[in-house]
Amino acid sequence: MLEGKATFEVGSAFYNPKAEMVRDLAILAAAIYRRDRGHLRVLDAMAGCGVRSLRYALESQADFVWANDSNSDIQGILHQNLAQLKSKQYRISDRDAIRVFFDCYNQQDYYDLVDVDGFGSPVPYVHACLSACAIGGMIYLTSTDGRTVTGRAADNCLSDYGAVARSHPAIHEQGLRLILGNVQQQAASRGMGIEPVFSYFTGQTYRVMVRLVSSIQLNEKNYGFLGFCHECGTYQTVGWRSLGRSHCPHDQRWLVVSGAMWLGKLHDVLQITQMIKLAKEWGWISQVRLLELMQAEAEMPPYFYTLGEIGRRGKLDIPKSNYLIQTLKELGYRASLTHVDREAIKTDADLKTCVRIARTFSS
Repeated sequence: MLEGKATFEVGSAFYNPKAEMVRDLAILAAAIYRRDRGHLRVLDAMAGCGVRSLRYALESQADFVWANDSNSDIQGILHQNLAQLKSKQYRISDRDAIRVFFDCYNQQDYYDLVDVDGFGSPVPYVHACLSACAIGGMIYLTSTDGRTVTGRAADNCLSDYGAVARSHPAIHEQGLRLILGNVQQQAASRGMGIEPVFSYFTGQTYRVMVRLVSSIQLNEKNYGFLGFCHECGTYQTVGWRSLGRSHCPHDQRWLVVSGAMWLGKLHDVLQITQMIKLAKEWGWISQVRLLELMQAEAEMPPYFYTLGEIGRRGKLDIPKSNYLIQTLKELGYRASLTHVDREAIKTDADLKTCVRIARTFSS
C-alpha cells in the first residue's frame, strides 16, 4: 500500500483508506508544529498498521514516534512497516492506551502530539491522554459514535458527555461541539484548557484536534447550550443563567435545548491559514479546498441551516447557496458554506431572512 510518502502492509491490522483526508490534516498540523517549535514527538496510541506513525515520521519530520496498539496479533506488521525508519526514531508496544498515557505522566514523558484513533466515543480516553500531552502540544481525537452525539442514544450521551443531545438540522456540528466541550471541561477540571486547532466531520466520523494550554479557557460564553425552535427553525445559543427562560424570540415557544457543549470557534484561523499555505506548497489541492471551507466557517455561529430546510419552509425549490451567501453579505450579515454539510449555509441571519432571500431568487 502507498499513502503519502509511506509504503506499508496492512495484514490483519485495521486500515481505512477512506480516512486519508483525516490523516492528511494531522500531517499538515504536525509539520507546522515541527517547523515552528523545532521538535516533534508523537504518541500514536492506537496505531493499527502504523500508517499514521510512518507519515508523521516521513512527512511531518517527527523526531520520535511511539506506535502503540493493544492488539498483540498485529505487532509483526507494525515492526515490518516501521523498520524503514531509523532505529532511534520510533518505539513499538502492545499495551493498553490508558496505561500508556498514565505511564507517560508518571515518567514526565510528555508528547507534542497524542493521536487517539479509537472506535466509539473518545471520552474514556480524554482524561488520561491529557496526562501524556505537553503544554502547547496537540491531541487528535476520533469519535465513531454518531448515534450518541446526534440525539439517537440519549442515555449514552448523558453518561459519556454529561449532556443532552437533541435532533435538529445541525446535529453533526453538534457532535463536534459535544466532543470539544467534554475535552474543554475535563482540561478545566485540571486547571488547564484547550484551544481547537481544527474540527472535521467526515460524513461518518468526528475528528477534533486541540491544543493543550496552561490556563483555563472554559467560561459561560463559550460553553453552554444550543436552542432550536421546531416551529420556525430558529437557533439561539442559551447561557447557563438563561436555561429557565429559553424561548424562541419569534413566537415565544420553548426552545428544544441541547448541551452543554462548546460554543466557541471550531477552528484556529491562523493555524488553518498556515495549513493552507503548506498544502499549496505540497500540491494538495483537495486539502486546500477543505481547509478554505474551514477557514470561512471558523467565525460563524455554532449552527447552520440546510438548503433543504430553507426550501421546505419557504415551499420553494432548493435555493442556490452562492446566491444566499452573497445576498446575506450585501445585507450586512455574515454567511459562509460549511464543511459539515455541503448543502447548508452558516449565517447569523435567522431562518426567516434566509427564506425571504430565497424567494427573491425564485421570483
